[in-house]
Amino acid sequence: MTVGESSSLPSPTRMKGKYSGMVVCWFLGLGSLIAWNSMTTIGDYYYQLFPNYHPERVLTLVYQPFALGTIAILAYNEAKVDTRKRILAGYIIFFLATSALLVLDVVTLGKGGIWNFLGICTIVGSFGIADAYVQGGMVGDLSFMCPEFMQSFFAGLAASGTLTSALRLITKAAFGKSDSGLRTGVILFLAVSILLEFLCIFLYSFVFPKLPIVKHYRSKAASEGSTTVSADLAAAGIDTDMNERLLSSPEADDAKHQERLTNKQLLFQNIDYAMDLYLIYTISLSIFPGFLYENTGNHNLGDWYAVVLVAMFNVCDLVSRYIPLVKGLTIESRKGIMLATLARLLLIPAFYYTAKYGDQGWMIMLTAFLGLTNGYFTVCVVTAAPKGYKGPEQNALGNLLVLFILGGIFSGVALGWLWLIGKATF
Repeated sequence: MTVGESSSLPSPTRMKGKYSGMVVCWFLGLGSLIAWNSMTTIGDYYYQLFPNYHPERVLTLVYQPFALGTIAILAYNEAKVDTRKRILAGYIIFFLATSALLVLDVVTLGKGGIWNFLGICTIVGSFGIADAYVQGGMVGDLSFMCPEFMQSFFAGLAASGTLTSALRLITKAAFGKSDSGLRTGVILFLAVSILLEFLCIFLYSFVFPKLPIVKHYRSKAASEGSTTVSADLAAAGIDTDMNERLLSSPEADDAKHQERLTNKQLLFQNIDYAMDLYLIYTISLSIFPGFLYENTGNHNLGDWYAVVLVAMFNVCDLVSRYIPLVKGLTIESRKGIMLATLARLLLIPAFYYTAKYGDQGWMIMLTAFLGLTNGYFTVCVVTAAPKGYKGPEQNALGNLLVLFILGGIFSGVALGWLWLIGKATF
């Protein structure tokens, strides 16, 4: 039986909470990237403070090794890590680190300098660790639940970019003309991010585990041998031993005692999906956000130009993640997804020639297309890949897919430095 089939829910009662769960997953996705998207969206502020340090490129490069290294360790040991403790630890780190970023700016009075920049880099490293804790844990957890939860979580990831872009445009318009307007907007901006991180801690602690549909899926995963959901079942008031007795059946016992596929076997069976995600994010992050801030030249929009480009990417990324909800608009062919992903390589020369010869209208359109394809292909892959496995294997595969997403982001960020070759500031 594949994940998402209606027969996996034996009674309508267990479907209760599905739409509430989708809303909660959306907010949890929002909170897992709101801190990092805050950093990318206030890039114009950091370019004012640290004009010689390439802040968008450097901060992204600092973020990714911590994220990639942490998710590699967690993916290898995912069967031994309690999902509830892992995800809550990630959101708490996000909350504390974002608060530290705000405090650092207030204490230093918004001044530049190498030591302040190093302090920001340290905080950004903690963002990377928290990202691996949260995103890998959530994708693994949602992999054995209904696909709509996964889609909502990834839509929330994209919504974090859209929200931060909208807030940045509003604060820039409201405060940008005053002497300290840019900084005032950033402080307000970070305060909103802190509140959203606190909301995610509350939602995951007290709301999500108690939804009937979530309790059902986690109980089912436990009956199939999953050891990562015990704390979440306990938080929902379910005794794991009693749960096993209630769900015991010849089929469940057979599934539980079947030898679980290893991570290596899972990866080989889904290597095309993993490479799809790797290529999607390598291409996107080689362009976004560093190229958009430093390589698109000066146009009529002035200092609004990069902010508008980042907002366009984020909005289109969000919209495209809802397209697969429309029946018939999802690419289900594994070969089709791979070919479409490879075709995105053409975006690299397209951005080069548009930046060199095109005007701002063409660049905005191209950036929109980059966001549309990024979000759409991501959801197509992550909702298709975990099908056909038992709960523990789906959790492991979810962690592996996030490993390749973060690997693609790291590769893209590193390759993004190549755009600076030949520039005087490099």
